[in-house]
Amino acid sequence: MAGRIDKQPDEFSDRVHHREQRRLDPKRRERRIWFGLGMFGVVGWSVALPTVVGTLLGVWIDTHFPSRYSWTLMLLGIGLGSGCASAWHWLQGERRSIGDQEEKKK
Repeated sequence: MAGRIDKQPDEFSDRVHHREQRRLDPKRRERRIWFGLGMFGVVGWSVALPTVVGTLLGVWIDTHFPSRYSWTLMLLGIGLGSGCASAWHWLQGERRSIGDQEEKKK
């Protein structure tokens, strides 16, 4: 047990030092900025597209098949929810991928 406790501070300080050195590298920093901006675009489109498609489909259903329920609002909510779920799922996959790459570099 004592050997295990002694190793933890060294491993932690090594990880902190390694991450700090990577953050200070200007080339990596520039790539991270562009990657982050690209992710904003992907997340935005993955939320906006299902929301707009759901809304347009709802408007079409409401004009061709009138009913007491608003298909526009229902499909807008479904599109927004599925878009957010899709974006969240994609971001979690990217996060895992980045973590796996960092582990391989160690």
